[in-house]
Amino acid sequence: SDGMNGMKVYKLSIGAACALEWPSDRVVIQVLDDSTDPAVKDLVEIECQRWKGKGVNIKYEVRGNRKGYKAGALKEGLKHDYVQECEFIAMFDADFQPESDFLLRTVPFLVHNPDIALVQTRWKFVNSDECLLTRFQEMSLDYHFKFEQEAGSIVYSFFGFNGTAGVWRISAIDDAGGWKDRTTVEDMDLAVRTALKGWKFVYVGAVKVRSELPSTFKAYRFQQHRWSCGPANLFKKMLVEILESKKVSFWSKLHLLYDFFFVGKIAAHTVTFIYYCFAIPLSVFFPEIQIPLWGVVYVPTVITLCKALGSPSSFHLVILWVLFENVMSLHRIRAAITGLLDAGRVNEWVVTEKLGDANKTKPATEVLDAVKVIDVELTTPLVPKLKKRRIRLWDKYNCSEIFVGTCIVICGFYDLFYANKGYYIYLFIQGLAFLVVGFEYIGIRPPTPSA
Repeated sequence: SDGMNGMKVYKLSIGAACALEWPSDRVVIQVLDDSTDPAVKDLVEIECQRWKGKGVNIKYEVRGNRKGYKAGALKEGLKHDYVQECEFIAMFDADFQPESDFLLRTVPFLVHNPDIALVQTRWKFVNSDECLLTRFQEMSLDYHFKFEQEAGSIVYSFFGFNGTAGVWRISAIDDAGGWKDRTTVEDMDLAVRTALKGWKFVYVGAVKVRSELPSTFKAYRFQQHRWSCGPANLFKKMLVEILESKKVSFWSKLHLLYDFFFVGKIAAHTVTFIYYCFAIPLSVFFPEIQIPLWGVVYVPTVITLCKALGSPSSFHLVILWVLFENVMSLHRIRAAITGLLDAGRVNEWVVTEKLGDANKTKPATEVLDAVKVIDVELTTPLVPKLKKRRIRLWDKYNCSEIFVGTCIVICGFYDLFYANKGYYIYLFIQGLAFLVVGFEYIGIRPPTPSA
């Protein structure tokens, strides 16, 4: 486990790791505590000592600084003497709780296939029904695992490491050059470098690991910034490295650069926003521009239905989900541009507090901000700036979403009264979706400390 910044979740995570079925003399539980709260550090260490007293081979590790954040912690974790005796490493973030048979169902893939570097498993969400925001996240992640990860694995193609709930061959990590902190997506960085060395990955969707989704919109937005900015930044930094690789074929390079990075991490957000939130609304002001019906209705509908197949239980929410994804494309395209330009918030690390049921049981006085921003260069020692935010207009509301939503609604009224192109129904509901997100009427409200 790493990144212990939760208050209660560490007990579940450590307990699940210690309950893994495997010969006790052939497993080491390593807890990498990179938390910023001394009280949490003490609690985590006490919990580790408790399990050690039960006979579990558990090691509690902290660092003198937080250089490189997660990548730095993982890099330091592999340097300990006892790790040299290990062949594989199963990784879990602090809010992930594997089933007891996790190792029994994953390690055999690595034992019997020496060319496999990584076994990636699926995430299962304990709080997906908490609110509409968590349901939308579940739909997006189900699509990602069911279609992107599984499809890549089935055709023996490259797919990314999800940063947690996976088992690595340590020799493959070393062969690829170890963990690097040059971007905020150290997991994707390692996966790409390992693939360029000729190693293979396998995805096992039948093995599901319990985890928690961020339930406040601010926390989710920071997470999405990192997930969109990091890959674009990595694409820029690894472009030449991928092209010069000698161990993979031209078609593998093309798939990696074009399908995985360019289309999946950059073009998808860009096309979504420019088409649905810019081109269609603006076209109502130009009578000579006629977007064919298949372009406005039929093709988007087919794409939407295909994406929705990943979450059959949420099929009734598919229209709302697509509207929400269009809204998020504004934030993602901004993050991707930041990553490509290597500017602004490109190296911002945000510790995402996942509230779950904690906010229902914890006194308000114990609860901190749902989002803690650590805005520093990854290559310098991290000194967290846990600032108390003043309530300002641009902190309270998402002004860019409000602006875009207002513009789309205006376009809808123009179409209704003057242009008569019939787009106004879509424009009204899409504009409303932007306004709902802009005023943060989605997700749960983070608990606030009492005065």
